[in-house]
Amino acid sequence: MSLDKLRLRIDEIDKKLVTLLNQRTSLGISIAGVKRKAGKSSYSPERERDVFRKIALLNKGPLGPSALEAIYREIMSASLALGSALKIAYLGPEATFTHLAAMKRFGSQVEFIPCNTIADVFLEVERNNADFGVVPIENSIEGAVSYTLDMFVDSDLRICSQIILDVQHNLLANCPKEKINRIYSHPLVFGQCRIWLQENLIGAEKIEVSSTTSAARMAAKEKNSACIASLPAAAMYKLKPIAVHIEDSPHNITRFFVIGKTDVPRTGHDKTSIAFSIKDKVGALYDMLQPFKKHGINLTKIESRPSRKKPWDYYFFVDLSGHKNDEHAAQALAEIQNSCTFFKILGSYPIGE
Repeated sequence: MSLDKLRLRIDEIDKKLVTLLNQRTSLGISIAGVKRKAGKSSYSPERERDVFRKIALLNKGPLGPSALEAIYREIMSASLALGSALKIAYLGPEATFTHLAAMKRFGSQVEFIPCNTIADVFLEVERNNADFGVVPIENSIEGAVSYTLDMFVDSDLRICSQIILDVQHNLLANCPKEKINRIYSHPLVFGQCRIWLQENLIGAEKIEVSSTTSAARMAAKEKNSACIASLPAAAMYKLKPIAVHIEDSPHNITRFFVIGKTDVPRTGHDKTSIAFSIKDKVGALYDMLQPFKKHGINLTKIESRPSRKKPWDYYFFVDLSGHKNDEHAAQALAEIQNSCTFFKILGSYPIGE
C-alpha cells in the first residue's frame, strides 16, 4: 500500500476515534451526574481497576500494556474533569515525585492542589477543598514515611487506592560535573543516591531542602550548583541532565496512598491496612497475630511507631491481603479488635499494580 493510501486510512480511523471518544466521554459525564445525585464520588478505584483489566485482555498489540493504559488514563482523566471538576491535593510543589504519582493515577486533566506538608494534604481533603489526596507512604530503600503513618492515627480519612512509582533520580545542573560544589535535594533522596555521590561528587556540599522541586529551583539560581530531581523538574527550571539514574538501587520504588472519605468496594484483588496498639505484656504481639494465621490471612507488612502519648507505647501498622469485607479477613479483624487498646481499619483498596 502506498504512503498516501496509508495516511488516508489513518485519517479514516482518526475520524471514527474522535466520534467514539466523545461518545465515551458523554457517557462518563452522565455517570458522574448519577453518582453526584446519589452522593457518591465520581472516582471509583474499583471500576478503574476493572477497566484496565478489560482493556489488557482486549489488547492484541502492537501497543504495549503500559502505553495503552497511559492512553486510557488520559481518556478517563478528561471524563473526570468534565463530569465533576475533580480536585486532587498532593505533597508539592509541581514536578515532585508525589505530583508524578498523582498524575499517574488521575491523568493530567483534573485539578491538582500542591500542599507544603503531608498534614496539609490531609487537611485539604478533610475540609472538602479537595476530593482526594496523594501522600507517600513507603520507599523500597529508605522504608516507611513515618509522618504519613502518624497522620492516619487521628484522621478519619481512608485509603482508597495505592500508586506504585518507579523513582528515577537525576543530577541536574547548568555547569559541568567537575565544577559542581553544591548539591540540593530532599534528605531521603540523598540517602537513595549515597553510593553514587561518594564515587562521583564526594567533595560537594549536600544541602537538604523540603522537596526535589525546591532543589531544582535553588540549583537554577546559583552558579556551580546542582540538584537531584526528576526530569520534569529539569524541564521546568531549564536545567541540564548531567547524570541520569544515579539511584543506588535499580529497584527504587515508592508507594503512595490515595486518601479520601469513602470506602472502596471489594474487587477480589485487594489489600487492607490497619493500625492497632496493644497492652505492654509478654507475648502480646504474638497473640495478636494468631487470628491472621488461623484464618489464612497473609500479612504483607508490619511497621511500628511510638504513640507519642507515653513512653514505650507503640502503634502497629499492618498490611494484609484481602478486603475487610472478605469472610476470612472480617473474622480475623473482629477477633483481634477485642484484644486491642486501639484498633482502626485504615482502608481496603485494590492492589492494582
